[in-house]
Amino acid sequence: MILMKRIFIYVFALLLIPTVVQSAAQGWRQATDKELATIIPDRAPVEKERIETELRTASGVTDGKGHFIAGVVMITAGYSAEGKYSHFVIVQAPIKIGEMKLQPGNYVFGYKRTDQDTLEVKFYEAATGKPLGSVPAKIEKRSGPIRSLLITPPSSGRTMFQIGRFIFEYSFVQEGKA
Repeated sequence: MILMKRIFIYVFALLLIPTVVQSAAQGWRQATDKELATIIPDRAPVEKERIETELRTASGVTDGKGHFIAGVVMITAGYSAEGKYSHFVIVQAPIKIGEMKLQPGNYVFGYKRTDQDTLEVKFYEAATGKPLGSVPAKIEKRSGPIRSLLITPPSSGRTMFQIGRFIFEYSFVQEGKA
């Protein structure tokens, strides 16, 4: 009887572990406009400048416990960032984009078209401008609304950043594995 209980507990634990790991990312949902307004700065701190943001372009996800992955388009005309950065991103939980692991902090990215179906998206630390790496964004063939920026939660089926019709995926990094 004791052996049967141990086997049952062992099998139950094996079934539960993947669910616990998976639920860490599944608790995330699309952030509301009101929530985004509380986290997106009016002026993003980028290197030595404070660049105005366009709140109506903000998008993000939240775990509902005060953590966000959120971004917004910056109005860079007249700043040294013009042509280099276009978006400001706030990361409050570790994520991975391509080969880059982004720890909680502020980041900026810019992009350029490499061919008809691809953008090269380059990420930088917001405070220093230090380059972190790049990721290709591929054109999304499905039709739907075109947004300046859309960040989707895991519950949508794909965790991704969308810039216009171009997308690149991101994933959550388990604490301690970054």
